[in-house]
Amino acid sequence: MNSQSQSAVSTVPGTSADPVSADVAESLEKLVTRLGDVQTAVGEVIFGQRRVVDLTITTLLSGGHVLLIGVPGLAKTRLVETLGTVMGLDDKRVQCTPDLMPADILGSEVLEEDPNGKRSFRFIQGPVFCQLLMADEINRASPRTQSALLQAMQEHKVSIAGSSRDLPSPFHVLATQNPLEQEGTYPLPEAQLDRFMMQIGVGYPDEDAEREMLVATTGSSEGKARAVLSAAELQSAQDLVRKIPVGESVVNAILQLVRSGRPEASENQLVKESVAWGPGPRASQALMLACRAHALLDGRIVPSIDDVVALAEPVLRHRMALTFAERADGVTIEAVIDSLCRPLR
Repeated sequence: MNSQSQSAVSTVPGTSADPVSADVAESLEKLVTRLGDVQTAVGEVIFGQRRVVDLTITTLLSGGHVLLIGVPGLAKTRLVETLGTVMGLDDKRVQCTPDLMPADILGSEVLEEDPNGKRSFRFIQGPVFCQLLMADEINRASPRTQSALLQAMQEHKVSIAGSSRDLPSPFHVLATQNPLEQEGTYPLPEAQLDRFMMQIGVGYPDEDAEREMLVATTGSSEGKARAVLSAAELQSAQDLVRKIPVGESVVNAILQLVRSGRPEASENQLVKESVAWGPGPRASQALMLACRAHALLDGRIVPSIDDVVALAEPVLRHRMALTFAERADGVTIEAVIDSLCRPLR
């Protein structure tokens, strides 16, 4: 472990790095136990995807949105459904297709006539009015429909027919994407990608996990998700996460990592040669929040530089782009992020 990771917490203006009160510390300890129960409950249904599960829970604790990318059959949809149940959230699903319209997500106004013959408009809510929205195969929706989620993801409200309507709280979007079949798909614009706190790659389970899954899911009965938290408890946990102290060394590591990913200001030669554009300030904000939640999920109430390194790839990979020439030469964004993390290890 990096020696800086174990440094004492020092006060950094604007980072809530002052030592926490006894009440907050006690609440954090209780939350650590509750999060262990959440991990156990999810693990009873999802096999062999511990890192994916932990990163997704970290994002929910941070109040963010997740983009899950993986080939079919890796339990992406099941993971979202399971988290909705375990965390007590009102969840809904949208199957994205090229003919899906913005109104199919947001809702629309319909003209109704009462028994007296008086006509009026009534708003019918779309599936976005929930606490956990699953956008399945989001890249199959047209850019017009994808953009309908932009305001919802950033402001937690939508504008329809000239009026603004608040979404339930908490509100999270968990979207999935298939990296293989690209016919009839529309790449997500950079502005929308930046709204996702993390982009998480979902890989194949190892042999032991796949064996366990095979036995557990092909018998006469199959395990079902059980509620552990409520929506109100999740929201309280999100508020508590923001009270976790952050040491100056961690703040400096986040700034160093994000700023060195910008080619115009970086001293990293690989970044200068390969990166077309780098992460913006929203990446720093995402890392700061995610490091707090990640530490808590690991049973600690103070984040370390190790948390920054562990979260660098899922937080930065969709906020950076390689030049066409470097992509043609086989350079990957993962290799670039790894080079940025080396000074922190």
